Amino acid sequence: MFAIKSLGRAIFGNDGRGSDGGGGDGEGSDKLELCSIPQGQLYLLRPSGIKGLSECIFKDAQASVRRTGQQYQYLLCIERAYEEGESDLEDDEGDEDGGGGSGDGLADAKVRASIEQSRRSLFASQHEHDDGGDIKTWLLDESVKFRRSEREGCAIFQWRDAGGEDGDSYTFVCDPATRPGDIATFEVACLQCMYERKHRRSYAEATEQDLESLRAVSPGASMPQTPAETSRTFKSLTTPAKKPQQQQQTPKTATASASRQPAAPSSEVPVVDSLAEAQAELHLFDGDSGVFELQSDAVHASVGEIGKWQYYLSVRDNTGELILGQLMEAEMNPVFNYEQLCFIWNYYDDEDNAYSWLLRFKDHAATEAFQEGVMRALWEKLNEQRWIKQSDEDREYLMAINEDVEMAESEDEREEDVEEYESEEEQDVPVPADAYDSSDDEEQRMSGEGENSQLAVGYKHDRSFVVRGDKIGVFRHTKDNGLEFATAINKIQTIKGARFQPSKVMLHNEDGNLVMQNPDDPSRLYNMDLEYGKVVDEWKVHDDVPVVSFAPSSKFAGMTGEQTLVGLSKNSLYKIDPRLSGNKLVDSMFKQYKSQNDFTAAATTEAGYIAVASNKGDIRLYDRLGINAKTALPPMSAPIIGVDVSADGRWVLATTKTYLLLIDAKISEGKNAGELGFKKSFGKDSKPRPHILQLSPEHVALMQGKLAFTPAKFNAGPDTKEKSIVTSTGPYVITWSLDRVIAGARASSAGIGSSAAATKPKYRIRKYEDEVKADNFRFGSDKNVIVALPNDVSMVDKKSFKPPTRQSLSTPIKQRLNRSSIVNSPF
Repeated sequence: MFAIKSLGRAIFGNDGRGSDGGGGDGEGSDKLELCSIPQGQLYLLRPSGIKGLSECIFKDAQASVRRTGQQYQYLLCIERAYEEGESDLEDDEGDEDGGGGSGDGLADAKVRASIEQSRRSLFASQHEHDDGGDIKTWLLDESVKFRRSEREGCAIFQWRDAGGEDGDSYTFVCDPATRPGDIATFEVACLQCMYERKHRRSYAEATEQDLESLRAVSPGASMPQTPAETSRTFKSLTTPAKKPQQQQQTPKTATASASRQPAAPSSEVPVVDSLAEAQAELHLFDGDSGVFELQSDAVHASVGEIGKWQYYLSVRDNTGELILGQLMEAEMNPVFNYEQLCFIWNYYDDEDNAYSWLLRFKDHAATEAFQEGVMRALWEKLNEQRWIKQSDEDREYLMAINEDVEMAESEDEREEDVEEYESEEEQDVPVPADAYDSSDDEEQRMSGEGENSQLAVGYKHDRSFVVRGDKIGVFRHTKDNGLEFATAINKIQTIKGARFQPSKVMLHNEDGNLVMQNPDDPSRLYNMDLEYGKVVDEWKVHDDVPVVSFAPSSKFAGMTGEQTLVGLSKNSLYKIDPRLSGNKLVDSMFKQYKSQNDFTAAATTEAGYIAVASNKGDIRLYDRLGINAKTALPPMSAPIIGVDVSADGRWVLATTKTYLLLIDAKISEGKNAGELGFKKSFGKDSKPRPHILQLSPEHVALMQGKLAFTPAKFNAGPDTKEKSIVTSTGPYVITWSLDRVIAGARASSAGIGSSAAATKPKYRIRKYEDEVKADNFRFGSDKNVIVALPNDVSMVDKKSFKPPTRQSLSTPIKQRLNRSSIVNSPF
């Protein structure tokens, strides 16, 4: 009973009365939609119908429970969902003139009109309202005989068709990917609404027996049979009784120098469907010798489906005995090398010790077929959709993600390498941990509570700002490329005095302000005046549109007095204007998607073009706010946690947990050749080839610990060309040369090999003794990197980064004895 009431409060609000049951004056009563099922199909079932048993009304729809504005009255709404751009075809001309984007605004006219019509007929016999074919609504009343059942792995909601023959009913079939918790919440919400209408009192007074009495007995819901797509959508999958554990076995020819070996497998895992199979050699990377040791010259490798959206990699010997097996996860860090005809990946044991395995195939065809199986498994696991539904072009785009890209270099870069190697001895002088001791700065230091979390590098005044709990440390950039502690801003708090710890910060208004987000209040942003060290404005964005992330209106807007920002929610993109009275969201520059895209990050170019990424792994490119994306790149096999864009819009850099993705946004062929994907759409057959940047699995095995990249960044500056990329994982900071990545990718695309490239390190690494919390280049240069550790902040010369070797990956680099280069906790 307690669980049901708690769920009710989460749906209706905290007033204990369901917000007066339908839009009274209780807390949260302005929330129109109570809960929803984001994806499914609506059918009308007619047992005696001349058109057959079932008729598909909406093949892609969203179900929701909504308020009506009248006490104790609620509606069940089924709304047709559109593919991106489908609903805006008639408005394209207006969009091109810059006037579109309001069709998907906050107050959807059709939904409100449908609800208003239903309100006028609440007490009439008509329980269904049809608004122009796009929205259907039903009054949630006991007479609809609402019920839930399940068949072939899909949840089904059914209710009576009041205007049809006896036995006719509507059926909403939830998408197989719908979370069980969402289904249970939706059912309970419908029953609570029916209780309030029947008894004219709050759901909070209902017992479990009261709600159970309103649930109609299901006669055994039949699955729709009409559309061809349905049989594919609801394919029955056999789910194992429990999630299989990671499995490994000690290699038959274990290397003598290896101090660790994977554990032996404990059980077989039944496979429902095979995605790829191949004969291969099996090798295990030995850290002492630095080579892959042969474990077996003849194994059978396979990738198979073991349940709903669960996939498994297994390797067996020629007798069929399982040698190793593991779940398919993005953390495997898969790499395919076509020059060596091999697949390399990581395995982690229960203590997060990393191993690097290699399968070497017989020919190119076997390598390509196995790669498609691996890519399909990872992609279907993330997106919970069938790989076959993707177009050939999209599959080709996705297949390129896990291909190894060799680096190339110019003569100038070779000379630069010589300088770097010559300077390493000077850079890496070890010092004691307490080398930085500035007792004269003691009064300016903050208390030692918490640890560093966020970093904002200044545009104009050579300052960096580091968030530590509810405090901010301010650091001055010195002439000798170091950091010097300047001051501390203590007690970050709202205007009303409530202290908070910012989850995201961004410099604004010529480095005079710091825009912050309070994780406990996602509908607001807080504007701190850095001169006074206090929050001076609270920007309420919108009641129903939370801020997931935000970005400057253009890449270097922070250097100017520009006031507006770009904001993201999980399914919308909009402009924030602090100068507006009331809510700061600009309605005319608001683009909302009906499906849950789960947006995570955005970045802008110097011209104000916008790149948006999501947890689904897709990337959208916009030339302005309020309209559809000009380019929508297919979802990848891992969620994107960060995105950056070069100032000219040519390069888009996306970060996942285990790899980076570099995309050329310039259209190379077709009628739009020479244009950017932000301004024009790529042709169907000319999507950009993604270039993956990842750590070699054998290096990961030496590093130990799972990969978890921080959002990668280009070096940036209004008069600075992007030349480098920086990110970090665990105690390691990693840099790539952008020029080498581009040159290597172009050579790979042209089929040009290079023995020099094959032996050249792809990236450089610097290891610390603690986990790196944040990192970025000094503004205007790629020569210096600012690094925030839990208790230290430093600026380091990029020349101190080393090629990845056993020694450089295993030995932490301690700070050089330089008082201005490192600031020890507490700042």
